[in-house]
Amino acid sequence: MTPDTKLKSNTLLRQLGLVSATALVVSNMIGTGIFTTTGFMVGDLGSARLVLLVWATGALFALCGALCYSELSVNFPSSGGEYVYLTRAFGPAWGFMTGWVSFFAGFSAPIAAAALAFSDYAGYFNPDLRQANEAYTLGSGALSLKFGWAQLVASGLIAVFTVINFFGVKRVARLQNVLTGTKLLVIAGLVLGGFLFGKGDWSHFSANAVRTSSNPLPIAFVISLLWVMVGYSGWNAATYVGEEVRQPDRTLPAALGLGTAIVALAYLGLNLVFIYATPLESMKNVVAVGSLAAANLFGPEIGGAFAILMAISLMSTVNAMVTIGPRVYYAMAHNQAFFKSAATVHPRWRTPVNAILMQGACAIVMTLTPFPQLIIYIGFSLTCFTVMAVASVFVFRRRSDWQKLAAVNFLFPLIPGAYILVGLATIIYGMIWAPLPSISALVTILVGAAVYAGTRRAA
Repeated sequence: MTPDTKLKSNTLLRQLGLVSATALVVSNMIGTGIFTTTGFMVGDLGSARLVLLVWATGALFALCGALCYSELSVNFPSSGGEYVYLTRAFGPAWGFMTGWVSFFAGFSAPIAAAALAFSDYAGYFNPDLRQANEAYTLGSGALSLKFGWAQLVASGLIAVFTVINFFGVKRVARLQNVLTGTKLLVIAGLVLGGFLFGKGDWSHFSANAVRTSSNPLPIAFVISLLWVMVGYSGWNAATYVGEEVRQPDRTLPAALGLGTAIVALAYLGLNLVFIYATPLESMKNVVAVGSLAAANLFGPEIGGAFAILMAISLMSTVNAMVTIGPRVYYAMAHNQAFFKSAATVHPRWRTPVNAILMQGACAIVMTLTPFPQLIIYIGFSLTCFTVMAVASVFVFRRRSDWQKLAAVNFLFPLIPGAYILVGLATIIYGMIWAPLPSISALVTILVGAAVYAGTRRAA
């Protein structure tokens, strides 16, 4: 084998076009958040109007972020996302920490949450599969660990997609396109069928629920944004596979903007149909709100069919994140900022198999975490580093060779400034009013800083 051949066999291939890159964005966004969190928001806010408003605020927030990331991706069309941006803007320590947090909160935890949501939707047919019916609990409250059929099913799903992702991104992309198409058809069928043929009631929009949160409404609204940010997280997904995208300077911005817009419209439609189908009091703190809404609209048999289809939709979310995450660790490892083995590319399948395996093992362990705490942990952690990545736009724009995106230039610095202000507000309120998962997120960041310092001294 010549040196050139050896180098070529240890690199990624540009195989993904606009459709596949957009499918990754859509699949990474639509899933856990929209199919599971609206019921918790109803408990916190007690009002249909406020629930819709918080989702609309999240859509604007995600769109501002996607536009800023589009500018970053045009200038840095390589795999790694925030790791690349923060390393270039603020130094290797911050790049390492965003990659470290991505491993736990950016991918492993969301994979676990999506797999647990899959189990809850499967619980439509067998209640033992629901998270609420765990067999064993170790500890109590936010610090507990859950053991039961839900965790076993979720772990099995993660294991299956982890193995599938060993065998090449092109095969996975084909599977992803099919799963994403199924997901969009399910959403369109539920929204259009629900309003045209379903047995809903418009009075649900004006009938409030008894709130389960003792926080004042403005505080509860900001905390609900953490749930919404998890629902919209994934708008940056295409940047993580930048080295495998054809014509990245054109494809990445288009995939980010198009994917975010599609998801924002889908979320608005889904929340409208959820509320149309189900009284707020009955929806309160329910995880599988989609199958509940379908059963109320069409009866238990059609509701069961939608439960199956929504479970399949969640499978696409798991697969998208299992695909994307290891590319971040691959990019980090190439810069000596992660375990060296994560940079290993299988000579035949051309995939970062070690990184895929490490992520799968971590996600399986995280299925033991209580679902609400897992969601807030994800939202808090991701917001910290996406805010920093958007802030890097201000740093990079000082460079004379920087390519400025017209959409971000519009009323600059309104778009990045709005993202940063909203993000900082949710971080601060999260630390005050949701301390345990927020502290867990901060501990993850601090451990990453300690690991980085230790590896630098050892080097």
